[in-house]
Amino acid sequence: MKIEHIGYMIEDPVSAAEWYEANLGFKIVRKGGTPSNARFLTDSFGKVMVEIYNNPAASVPDYYSMDPLVLHLALTCDDVKETREKLINAGGTPYGDINITESGDTIAIVRDPWGFPVQLVRRAEPMV
Repeated sequence: MKIEHIGYMIEDPVSAAEWYEANLGFKIVRKGGTPSNARFLTDSFGKVMVEIYNNPAASVPDYYSMDPLVLHLALTCDDVKETREKLINAGGTPYGDINITESGDTIAIVRDPWGFPVQLVRRAEPMV
């Protein structure tokens, strides 16, 4: 088995997908029409895909009320501090501070403008 994508609902998937392209280096590879306006995006390596959509059959979760420990999108980056600042300047909201774990990983969380938590991580020992 191979993971094709992970999907999550956002109030405005079209704008969110554009924000992810502009600020996270993602690329929209497929666009759906109404009512869901689904956007499938790949990471900068083209290896992992995320679907952002809005299906009126279900309500959009209140991501701001959810602890990022429950659900988040983790992205590797070379400079956590610089990337965190860039995302905040682009409309993201910081969640806590930059932390260094016992294993030496540097981690920070920024909520995208729709409240979904994006974890920025630089591993002391890369996992992938």
